Amino acid sequence: MSYEAIRVDLDASNHVATITLNRPDKLNSFTRAMHLELSTALDQVEASGARALVLTGAGRGFCAGQDLADLDFTPGAMTDLGELIDAHFNPLIRRLQGLPLPVIAAVNGTAAGAGANLALACDLVLAARSASFIQAFVKIGLVPDSGGTWFLPQRVGMARALGLAITGDKLSAEKAESWGLIWQTVDDVELAATASKLAAQLAQQPTRAIAAIKQAMRAGTTQPLDQQLDLERDLQRELGASHDYAEGVQAFVEKRAPRFEGR
Repeated sequence: MSYEAIRVDLDASNHVATITLNRPDKLNSFTRAMHLELSTALDQVEASGARALVLTGAGRGFCAGQDLADLDFTPGAMTDLGELIDAHFNPLIRRLQGLPLPVIAAVNGTAAGAGANLALACDLVLAARSASFIQAFVKIGLVPDSGGTWFLPQRVGMARALGLAITGDKLSAEKAESWGLIWQTVDDVELAATASKLAAQLAQQPTRAIAAIKQAMRAGTTQPLDQQLDLERDLQRELGASHDYAEGVQAFVEKRAPRFEGR
């Protein structure tokens, strides 16, 4: 399948897919066309049987958010940002959160605006040591979108979340890691290899269980303990009837490495 604004690489040998945002001259900022390509690419990844996904950017940046050149600023005909978000950004964030496989963001440079929150919508965020995260919305009179007002307070607390959103200051990758905003910072030259290795490792894990862990962890941020206990029970019942549970137990008994199949 041919794309212009992204690249898709499917490695059948280890069941890992890589999607690269590929508008490096525009810091991989989003246009409507790029959104449509990314949606199609995610369909392709799911249909391929991939069991882990890496999302990264080409060139010196991960993603600078929305490409303002793709918007209409004509008086009386300005782009309705609510419609744009409803049509493109919100479906993308929901899609990434709901994918039934682990998603790794490999942040190779600047992640700004919706680009920063795109990374945070992934399950694990690896960042190059030179990378940075910027809630740039306030610089043009806007509020963080693409889940920013949800991800930030949960991960770094209200004081830091407000500080990042209100000032629009750049947050270094190392500080983002120390604050608990992202999973890990690595040397720039090691980012791609580290992301690939982690994805290959996760692709060998029981991906149905990983999908259930994602569901349960996210539900736990918004619902009472009683409901969470019921969800854990229901997910455990379902997983207890899976191939991977039986294989995991058998491998434990036989003192060997399990061979999970994601089913």
